[in-house]
Amino acid sequence: MEIIAKFLEKNGLVVAFLLVGIIIYVSGIISDKFTNKKIPASAIAILMGLVLAYIGGVYTKGEKGIADIKIFSGFGTMGGSMLRDFAIVSTAMGASFIVMKRTGWVGALSLFLGIVLSFLGGVVVALLGGYTDAISLTTIGAGACTYIVGPVTGAAIGANSDVMALSIAAGVVKAVAVTIGTPFIAKYIGLNNPHTAMVFGGLMGTTSGVTAGLAATDSKLVPYGALTATFYTGLGCLFCPSVLFLLMKMIFG
Repeated sequence: MEIIAKFLEKNGLVVAFLLVGIIIYVSGIISDKFTNKKIPASAIAILMGLVLAYIGGVYTKGEKGIADIKIFSGFGTMGGSMLRDFAIVSTAMGASFIVMKRTGWVGALSLFLGIVLSFLGGVVVALLGGYTDAISLTTIGAGACTYIVGPVTGAAIGANSDVMALSIAAGVVKAVAVTIGTPFIAKYIGLNNPHTAMVFGGLMGTTSGVTAGLAATDSKLVPYGALTATFYTGLGCLFCPSVLFLLMKMIFG
């Protein structure tokens, strides 16, 4: 056992990827078998990750969650800014600006409007929760955009780990809500063609939620909604820690 433990410690990043793969596989089974794909596997995987991080933090009384346990130290690298930012950039590279232009100015407006409205909603919730400083309000507001924009923004402006965790939780709740609600509201908002799917993706922004919701509505609409949702994430990562953060500093100091 000692030999195995040392081997795992020396190959921490490989162990991290292996465990994440197992978590995603199990999350897929849970999503498929127990929720009929109404809750996306990605949201379940994130919740499982948060639980593991909490258990690791309680067990070690450390600050890095499960990464404080030696054999799981690879999560510190895997969850670091380098791989996170690489994943965001690689996702955005899969989108075509030429295709997005087909929605015209409405598509661009939906992106900015979706980010601002989600951000303001997150800020209101944060204020009701007792947060009054610009950093915390901005981070939680960014998390209401997506669970990727939240931690990216928090890391950029110096938010603490507790606030960043709340921002991720806000994004997960939004993803689940969009996933479950999309099929029910689709007929009322005319969500039945590529044009409205792209506008919907721009307004909602959460790629996993939009993709799963459109898949449950009409699978042919998924690429269009996912396209603008992907741009939403990239734009949010630029907009929230810069323009919106400066506005929050002006208002709240």
